[in-house]
Amino acid sequence: MCEHPTPCPSADSPDWEAAKPTASHPEQGWTLLCNGVLLFEDTGKLLPDGQIIAPHRPMTTAVAA
Repeated sequence: MCEHPTPCPSADSPDWEAAKPTASHPEQGWTLLCNGVLLFEDTGKLLPDGQIIAPHRPMTTAVAA
């Protein structure tokens, strides 16, 4: 899928996030990487094989007054 001089890591590679964006729509909250991963603003992912990776944002804790 990647046509860069140095190929981007595949979607199942440990460094998959190093892939370059091919389309980005921040107003809609998503970016498509050249390895086929659809990355959402909430940190969720849709992999090229259709597998869904749930968001992994850290939970924030309220500070008691």
